[in-house]
Amino acid sequence: MGQSSHRIGEKSQLEESMEFVSNGYCFACGEKNPHGLKMKFQVDPEKQTIQTEFTVEPIYQGWDGVVHGGIISTLLDETMANLVYHLGFKGIAASLEVRFKHRALQITGEITEVHKKLVKAKASLKKEDGTLLATATSSFVRQSP
Repeated sequence: MGQSSHRIGEKSQLEESMEFVSNGYCFACGEKNPHGLKMKFQVDPEKQTIQTEFTVEPIYQGWDGVVHGGIISTLLDETMANLVYHLGFKGIAASLEVRFKHRALQITGEITEVHKKLVKAKASLKKEDGTLLATATSSFVRQSP
């Protein structure tokens, strides 16, 4: 197995070939994925925020009555990535940190910082009554146009 490397200032093969297009099969938001979550978002470009709702079904559980942590992470990750995309920042998640509180219903996200090479976002999951269930922060490495 060889490792690829490049000099500072040179673009990697990933950066050279990265196109931000979707064939509709994204696990989180793809309309065509029969096993996907089919998340739909409302973006407020002026406030740089995003919102969606998700109904937790038993197929998404880990332990009995508990939403699987991977599903919660996916909901938070997709919310932030979708916001970054819809605001025109071409970026790939470089990190994701999730702190679990309870279970998920309402998901919101917002951009917290924008730099030349990096966009940072945060997201949260809340019950309908506003009880905080989980939070996440993420950094996206901006890709060249």
